[in-house]
Amino acid sequence: MNIVVCVKYVPDATADRKFEDDNTVDRVGVDGLLSELDEYAVEQALQFREKREGEEITVTALTVGPEKAVDAVRKALQMGADSGVHVVDDAIAGSDYLGTSLVLAKAVEKIKADAGADLVMCGMASTDASGSVVPAMLAERLGLPQVTLASVVESQGDQVRIKRDNEGSTEVIGATLPIVLSVTDQSGEARYPSFKGIMAAKKKPLETWSLTDLGLDAEQVGLSVAYTQVEDTEARPPRTAGEVVTDEDGSGAGALVEFLASKKFI
Repeated sequence: MNIVVCVKYVPDATADRKFEDDNTVDRVGVDGLLSELDEYAVEQALQFREKREGEEITVTALTVGPEKAVDAVRKALQMGADSGVHVVDDAIAGSDYLGTSLVLAKAVEKIKADAGADLVMCGMASTDASGSVVPAMLAERLGLPQVTLASVVESQGDQVRIKRDNEGSTEVIGATLPIVLSVTDQSGEARYPSFKGIMAAKKKPLETWSLTDLGLDAEQVGLSVAYTQVEDTEARPPRTAGEVVTDEDGSGAGALVEFLASKKFI
């Protein structure tokens, strides 16, 4: 069995993020990292393998992005994934959800043809766009059932059962492999790479594919064919000094209430 985990390289939320001249997110000139929500998907893939001791299960980390995006795959390898695939091509830049899901689907199909792919796992969303739609699009393109937003994942044989938490209720959903599965940040804390894992990751296979390797043309992806585009951006205004409410003469409480009321906080 081979589990493919889709991971994304995103700009570091603590860094100075910015946009390119075409209003796409700058993913080259800023510090980036593996999306935190995708770490939960990697963790669940590793737990899936560990809980089925005695079975031959491999975990492949897959990412699409610029050259620096390979760091997302390396992090997954350090956590315990067995191999990695990085799809990189200048023509992919600016792709929307539809374009991204197309590239991911073609990559999964290629992995499936080479090594098999019984389970495709994703995070619930990426921490930069927070769209939460790629798992569903990927399932549609692959012709697989989708089981999404799992907070608990259990499996036996080719059966998978998940729990999905809703407001005031919990759904239990079952499915038969192969499927596309997305997990939430409530599914279990992601492990930190150990020193042994970091060293071992350097020897694990990591392939780099282009659009040509996937049988795709540059005209099928990228900003020029995206259904959605950002037309304009505006820098966040600098923070202004706050208003200090003093209570030297006992009027502080009234002044505080007046201030909160003026801002419609109360």
